[in-house]
Amino acid sequence: MSLPLFTQRYPHGSQAFNALVNDQVTSALAEDIGTGDLTAALILPHSHAHATIISREIAIICGQDWVNACFLQLDKNAQIKWHIAEGDKVSANQFLCEIIGNARALLSAERCALNFLQMLSSVATHTNQYVTAIAGTKTQILDTRKTLPGLRLAQKYAVTVGGGFNQRLALYDGILIKENHIAAAGNIHEALEHAQKNKNVSIQIEVENLDELQQALSAGATSILLDNFSLDALQQAVNINQGKALLEASGNVNLKTVRAIAETGVDRISVGSITKNIRAIDLSMRIT
Repeated sequence: MSLPLFTQRYPHGSQAFNALVNDQVTSALAEDIGTGDLTAALILPHSHAHATIISREIAIICGQDWVNACFLQLDKNAQIKWHIAEGDKVSANQFLCEIIGNARALLSAERCALNFLQMLSSVATHTNQYVTAIAGTKTQILDTRKTLPGLRLAQKYAVTVGGGFNQRLALYDGILIKENHIAAAGNIHEALEHAQKNKNVSIQIEVENLDELQQALSAGATSILLDNFSLDALQQAVNINQGKALLEASGNVNLKTVRAIAETGVDRISVGSITKNIRAIDLSMRIT
């Protein structure tokens, strides 16, 4: 089983990973603080404080690097101690971490730190629910490009923490020939022929029925997206394919249907909701 694309391109702790985190945190803090935190300015400038972050519900925790960067960008001497590891499952009212540092910095960084942690933990938690639902099958859970603008790579990282895998990271990262591309090219064969001129690039084509699947296989497709296929059609597709191409199911996927889809024998299932329909994990920070 291959590593998720994000893990390949941005190994945790690498220069590329750290640069991504710091850039996103810098942008978030600038958006929130702007010309200055007027409320935090009411606190004496050299005051120190101790803060704790607590989870209010069961969750897979993700985003520690973003939290650390939020506090350290405002107070390079802040001390941050995590009591759980990235990717750990926590219970309601569990103590996650403590931060000691300049009181103004802790107050100014609080909202951005919690925003990252709540959002990324939500993605990891939701992804893990799907991964757990299909446990024991050969199928992988994948994300899509249905992500929050500006935070795609962070969300794709969270998918990997939750046990999922990444579809292409972006449009530059691979070819996915969809219905409109096929229409513009003329037909499936023409679309694939043009795509296959690109060397060392992943190529996937979307089909909407078994006839189109046959056309794609005849044209040499090695990765095929089965769009909105019924369970019966998915099973037939697996039988027709006989392992020739990588098959990915998409559409009408939820926690109630995902197990049955996986049991048809498809290789992958892409789920847009794990990054699109997110509900922030309930966390809180308290300062003493």
